[in-house]
Amino acid sequence: MAPDFLVTHSGGFHADELLSSVILTRLFPHAHLVRSRAREWICPAPDRIIYDVGGDYDAASRIFDHHQRAAPMRDDGQPFSSFGLIWRHFGQDYLNAMAVPALDIEALHTAFDVDFVLPVDLMDNGALAPSAAGALAKLTLPVLLETLKPAFDDGHPDAGERAFHEALSIARSLVEATIRQKAAKLRAESIVLRAIAAADRGHILELPMGMPFRPAIVKAGADHLLFVVHPRESDWCVTGIRRSDAGFELRADLPAAWAGLAGTDLEMASGVIGATFCHNGRFIAAAKTREAVLEMAHIAVSFVIGRDSDGGRP
Repeated sequence: MAPDFLVTHSGGFHADELLSSVILTRLFPHAHLVRSRAREWICPAPDRIIYDVGGDYDAASRIFDHHQRAAPMRDDGQPFSSFGLIWRHFGQDYLNAMAVPALDIEALHTAFDVDFVLPVDLMDNGALAPSAAGALAKLTLPVLLETLKPAFDDGHPDAGERAFHEALSIARSLVEATIRQKAAKLRAESIVLRAIAAADRGHILELPMGMPFRPAIVKAGADHLLFVVHPRESDWCVTGIRRSDAGFELRADLPAAWAGLAGTDLEMASGVIGATFCHNGRFIAAAKTREAVLEMAHIAVSFVIGRDSDGGRP
């Protein structure tokens, strides 16, 4: 039965109940969101879902708190916040409401939990300090959301409620944007995997448009691929493939002689009519046509293979 009320605590707000509210208000848009610590509200009843308050975790009774003794833990021993509990029980329904394809829901539910939900859970429980982010400590999502609280001397009686709902709108935008991006990456993965199959053992991967490609290349074990080509709005580009997510080192660089050149200078250096630009970092170059960019990619591959077969000499 759909709840009539979504109940969380009043007073200062934190990321976990804000983000839980994003999920629940999307699934139950007609339910009234109540922020209260009054006993009559935070006791389980058939007409409500209670979260981040109430002193119990009982999914059957629709109460999802984590502040009590014997607080709920993940299978690996890491603590839940209310956000993790709500995501655990309602996340897949939320993804379905976001029109995520059924085949992608389980994978996306897990990926979002690991990348987005778990860090919030850990920070809310004090298991991960914002200072772990170093210079970016003040820019972590939980910290930024808490900056939306009203000032200590804002005496307006509705200041807290107004601030909560303003923060809720921002949190909703961030959650939905993250879900859309992760869903897009899954769509891209299927396209890239088909392109890898079409490339066979070639060193150049051609895609129908710009999209995230490295995760699928790694998943496929396509270590033979060196460059990716695809169309852009008005031209084509060839780009390198990073060796890892952690750095910018490429499997192969574009030829050093092309670095920083454009127009006629690049055409002369590359021997490719229609070559238009090569970044000084040698990780991307562009051309006017598909034929021209493929020619550039093949030259770059020949340069890399020739260098490697010559003991690494340029």
